[in-house]
Amino acid sequence: MDNKVWKVPHTFVIVFFVVLLAAIVTYFVPVGQFETKEITYSDNGEEKTKTVLDPESFQIVKDEQGNPVHKGTDLFEAGGEAGFLNFVFEGLVSGDKWGSAVGVVAFILIIGGAFGIIMRTRAIEEGILNVIDKTKGREILIIPIMFFLFSLGGAVFGMGEEAIAFAMILVPLMVALGYDAITGVMITYVATQIGFATSWMNPFGVAIAQGISGVPVLSQSPFRMAMWAVLTLLGIVYTWRYAASIKKDPVKSLSYGSDDHFRKDMSNHDLNVKFTLGHSLVILTIAAGIAWIVWGVIEHAYYIPEIASQFFTIGLVAGIIGVVFKLNNMKVNDIADGFIDGAKDLLPAALVVGMAKGIVIILGGDSPDAPSVLNTMLYGAGQAIGDLPASVSAVFMYLFQSIFNFFVVSGSGQAALTMPLMAPLADIAGVSRQVAVLAFQLGDGLTNIIVPTSAALIGTLGAARIDWGVWAKFIGKFMLLLIAVSIIFIIIAVSIGL
Repeated sequence: MDNKVWKVPHTFVIVFFVVLLAAIVTYFVPVGQFETKEITYSDNGEEKTKTVLDPESFQIVKDEQGNPVHKGTDLFEAGGEAGFLNFVFEGLVSGDKWGSAVGVVAFILIIGGAFGIIMRTRAIEEGILNVIDKTKGREILIIPIMFFLFSLGGAVFGMGEEAIAFAMILVPLMVALGYDAITGVMITYVATQIGFATSWMNPFGVAIAQGISGVPVLSQSPFRMAMWAVLTLLGIVYTWRYAASIKKDPVKSLSYGSDDHFRKDMSNHDLNVKFTLGHSLVILTIAAGIAWIVWGVIEHAYYIPEIASQFFTIGLVAGIIGVVFKLNNMKVNDIADGFIDGAKDLLPAALVVGMAKGIVIILGGDSPDAPSVLNTMLYGAGQAIGDLPASVSAVFMYLFQSIFNFFVVSGSGQAALTMPLMAPLADIAGVSRQVAVLAFQLGDGLTNIIVPTSAALIGTLGAARIDWGVWAKFIGKFMLLLIAVSIIFIIIAVSIGL
């Protein structure tokens, strides 16, 4: 009798059953809603406004007989409504160009297409071979350097979705150096989220949460800087040790099978081709484009629409260079073919983003002033946390934010939904609002490393050709370590009266 090995279900299957569970929940949990209000806060001397929920205004929606309304979920809905079988389409077309899902789906496909053009020039592969030749014996140093830089990017300007593009460059490099795609995801996306979660100045997370909570923006930076240093060092050491073990025995890697794509890609070409002027110009275009993106994000708050267009420009210029210098015998039509192939590679990741958004839609959406099951869940969890002792309340705030991030992955969106409720609850529980913000940023940022509803994670895994189930199997131990260290920092913060 053959021993059957249990295989982790495909990401699509996992999301499907989570949507099914959400649909069942709608029959048992009544819908509720909050009222909203505008608040103003100061960020680096600039006055900003944010629409947030009023924590005192929550009400369960009742019918004409005074009974709580249970929305339920029909199997199919017409007229643009969201039934269970509508979740894929409704998820894909939800939102706008500034966020999930439709904006992020377009962002992922455009980045995939742009890098498809770049990969058609073979400049990345030739650059990788050049790096390998020049770093013989010192290639292990790439891991801590890249991890540090990406973590810093996450801390300073909230780097996240940008990791998808960098993974397209660094994952093949890691495989070529004898490591694996998982190492490439660790030094890019995971590093950005550790930086994001421990940031002292991230404009999309901690700054908004502090402003909403009535805490001076960018206050208690030294504590957060120390936290960033510790968790970044932890990530570097963990990744370094893992990478070294894979270098000794590549077959141990959970992504060994899918990494074969990158190994074959490198082996299918002449490894002795010279790194020509044309290749140099493509690499220079990528470097200049990345500098342009960083400048735009920092100076002008560029986000998904601008960054996607910037990457398209980078790909287009790289393609033109490829045609002019006949890199990989490129012709004009190869630019279009490269774009199609690149977008096709990331299509599964883009579809997961829309499907995952369907979970929130089935629960009634994430608008605080519209009746939804999600609002009731938010209010109920908040009330439970407020009745606990200070340290325990702080830890449960962190755990609640971690779970809630599954439904609302956006840092600024989660801050707007949860902080108006958590800030006054912190006062009741004897926890400072600064600690409530700390619980928010750690819960929001670190769980982005594992939740399948994170568009940036799924996009990065798509670029690395790693299925989410494989990733979850690998990252579980590291997540438990991050959670333990986070709880220690939260307890320290409560103890010192942060």
